[in-house]
Amino acid sequence: MARSGNLDRPPDILLGHTVRSPRPAMYARLEDLTFANSFVDTLPGDPVRENQRRQVLEAAYSRVEPTPVAAPRLLALSSEAARLIDLDAETLDPVAFAEVMGGNRVTEAMRPYAACYGGHQFGSWAGQLGDGRAITLGEAVNGRGERWELQLKGAGPTPYSRRADGRAVLRSSVREFLCSEAMHHLGVPTTRALCLVGTGEKVVRDMFYDGHPQYEPGAVVCRMAPSFLRFGNFELPASRGDLDLLRALTEYAVERHFPHLGPVTPDSVCAWLAEVGRRTAEMVVHWMRVGFVHGVMNTDNMSVLGLTIDYGPYGWLEGYDPNWTPNTTDAQGRRYCFGAQPQVALWNLARFAEALAPLVGSVEPVQEALGAYADTFEPAQRAMFAAKLGLADWQDGDGELVEALLRSLLQVETDMTIFYRGLADVPIAADADDDARLAPIADAWYVEPSPAARGAQAAWLRVWAERVRADGRPDALRRAEMNRTNPKYVLRNYLAQLAIDAAEAGDPSRIGETLDVMRRPYDEQPGRDEYAAKRPEWARHRPGCSMLSCSS
Repeated sequence: MARSGNLDRPPDILLGHTVRSPRPAMYARLEDLTFANSFVDTLPGDPVRENQRRQVLEAAYSRVEPTPVAAPRLLALSSEAARLIDLDAETLDPVAFAEVMGGNRVTEAMRPYAACYGGHQFGSWAGQLGDGRAITLGEAVNGRGERWELQLKGAGPTPYSRRADGRAVLRSSVREFLCSEAMHHLGVPTTRALCLVGTGEKVVRDMFYDGHPQYEPGAVVCRMAPSFLRFGNFELPASRGDLDLLRALTEYAVERHFPHLGPVTPDSVCAWLAEVGRRTAEMVVHWMRVGFVHGVMNTDNMSVLGLTIDYGPYGWLEGYDPNWTPNTTDAQGRRYCFGAQPQVALWNLARFAEALAPLVGSVEPVQEALGAYADTFEPAQRAMFAAKLGLADWQDGDGELVEALLRSLLQVETDMTIFYRGLADVPIAADADDDARLAPIADAWYVEPSPAARGAQAAWLRVWAERVRADGRPDALRRAEMNRTNPKYVLRNYLAQLAIDAAEAGDPSRIGETLDVMRRPYDEQPGRDEYAAKRPEWARHRPGCSMLSCSS
């Protein structure tokens, strides 16, 4: 798994991996799995059982069943995610499996619910939000004792759906399925995706909110995580002055997912906030490493486990531009653009800290705990850049080297992924000429650079080569380490769109093919160069390939 310098992923227990444990028995049916329901067993629930849109008070969730669909059909399955819950992808019955994963049937051990939470959206408090189209089936417990919450997204309305229908379209579901798994294989902390099921029904969506709704094929994606708890779960009861629910949620989160912190006290709440800050910092550094832009970093889309959640209008930085956002809703303010993500994460953590403050009783220790984010982010970012540039370690003056690189990348539209991947092949010998140095990165240019831009990149490469030579490391070792940090393959929006186009035409096979490429993003994969190519010109402004909306 790829690392970024000294930047590690969150602990194995968080992500559900116990690499030293023996392989447990594998099963072919969901009915054979053990399910737990700690969230509904531990926390207060909504006493009203009618599935009507409403404000839900003094409750962490509402019990609700998925709404059946016309013709559930399994379109894609992640065998790796299936193994996490001891499911054998080779022997399961796709028809019976799709019945459950499409929402037509619930096994006896499952106790479905939708969670109640709030959040800050685009910097403003939005009040109650909740799982408006996501329904958790329960926690699958594998043979190693790890729990994975299974959640159906697009499974029908809940009390939190407001004016929406609780459904999801195929295009957004394909994107979430593929990106969840692609991010995992890139080494980015993330929720996972088990499967994608077509519903056989149409859903009406106005993709760009411009008064042109259309019928689109519907789908349900099953996503997985140790927990989908988010900052907004704690913000909502705090905003309502419901300290009993706030404390109950905090006790549940700490005891279930951070047991090493001990009982909930003012000190352990601050320790928890600091740990959430550290994990969030590590996650965002990984985003910056691979050029991922979340697109909608509202506080209700921030995991308390430090996982990437809620893949909506995300995108991958192609031409390097720190001001780029994939979200049409964010096109004016660019609050969630690539370069702003580190600062937004800290802002969101501050809102989370404000929610927890009543459990602490004073402001100073909460503010001190918030400092863990910067204390983690800054050295992790330095280690990340050192790894991307092939430096043995970070030294004084390397900040100027990075800043000069980013300035040069802005002078000509340069593909971020291809540039960093090609950088490993740039000759570092003192007598190498500029043309030889530029050749490995020339394919990253979207347009022919002006003489000034070409000269700026060549000048930077000369300085970089001198810095690398000073490390004195074997060239083969440096190149190998760079290629373990800088992926060759990322889930560019146009690649996801090609898979969507094929699936909408009745052929879901490209979803599986794309997933297979993304399983080995750091490897050379002969015959798959099309997946490593920069964005074609036809995709520059095509919907789904450039900008997306928050619409499902």
